Amino acid sequence: MLERLGFADKWIQWMMLCVSSVNYSVLVNHEKVGPIFTGRGLRQGDPLSPYLFILVTECLSALIKNYVARGDIHGVK
Repeated sequence: MLERLGFADKWIQWMMLCVSSVNYSVLVNHEKVGPIFTGRGLRQGDPLSPYLFILVTECLSALIKNYVARGDIHGVK
């Protein structure tokens, strides 16, 4: 989707790194334990979340418009 919107490959790689490189550290008895790596996802309140929501919404909107244009789905009357 990012390619279709005209984002450069370098920008796409940077975005994927932000989304896929979440890790945490934990303090146990005042000593740092970690890092703990997670598979993927964003932390709650991440400032990137609204932008990803907009990208997904744009993709969904394009898919719906495509289906309507082909006559595969119809609006409610």
